[in-house]
Amino acid sequence: MTQTQSAQSDAHTEPIPEDAAAGAEGDDHGEHHEHPSDRQYVKIALILGGLTALEVFTYFESVHNLGDAAIYVILIVLMVLKFIYVVAWFMHLKFDSVLFKRIFVAGIVLALGVYLVMLTAFRIWGV
Repeated sequence: MTQTQSAQSDAHTEPIPEDAAAGAEGDDHGEHHEHPSDRQYVKIALILGGLTALEVFTYFESVHNLGDAAIYVILIVLMVLKFIYVVAWFMHLKFDSVLFKRIFVAGIVLALGVYLVMLTAFRIWGV
């Protein structure tokens, strides 16, 4: 065997460091968290269904005598709550870095800002 062949065979028999082996498996999140159980998913679905039922209830003006401003506030609060539940549980943001949470908060703040600007444009200027 030549020196080159000997060096190549030695290179292939060296043990792989543990952190390199862990990275090769594809788990680069640091910690692994359990997914929610089926029971937890059902609970989340019931909560989201209840929030959606409240949103639908706001359309029946014959049942309630709320003004437009109250309806807007209720719908915005329900929208934000549903956004939080979906992002936290189904996108697993609960277990992610604080940076990702800040990015999603910035997104919902931007969406609310655009929504409120358009709402006032339609209500005030009749666009």
